[in-house]
Amino acid sequence: MQLPHTRSCFVCGEANLHGLRLRFHADGPRVTTRFTPQAEHIGFKGVTHGGLLATVLDEIMVWAVAASTRRFAYCAELTVRFQRPAIPGVELLAAAELVENRRHKLFTATAELRDAAGQLVATASGKYLPVPAADVPAMLTELVGDLSLLESTDSPAPH
Repeated sequence: MQLPHTRSCFVCGEANLHGLRLRFHADGPRVTTRFTPQAEHIGFKGVTHGGLLATVLDEIMVWAVAASTRRFAYCAELTVRFQRPAIPGVELLAAAELVENRRHKLFTATAELRDAAGQLVATASGKYLPVPAADVPAMLTELVGDLSLLESTDSPAPH
């Protein structure tokens, strides 16, 4: 199932001219996306900047939290371990899952990036705090797509 995206986010925003415009898909608790770094995404010559990879890993973990809990969350802590360089022009597959939900007060997720050959490029873990209920309505106005995944009859957020 394709998840919603935003208008302006650097990673998924459809109207962000400088953004990545990624689309995320949920298959049960697993969220995935494909990303091909470009030449303008380099740090050292011929190597994708690690900060950009960390950004993609953070974003996919946010969507893993949302897909599993129907709540949006902010990153409180992000740990990334780089295994090998990501080469511009080579497609990467990102995947993430929620691994712990502490009473909807703290969420822990993990993610990984693999290259086209299936080799591990980077792994990440993150701790996420729920977006305050008062901030959720404004966030929802920014979303584009099917919001049914985020609608819930048994929890107050993200409404």
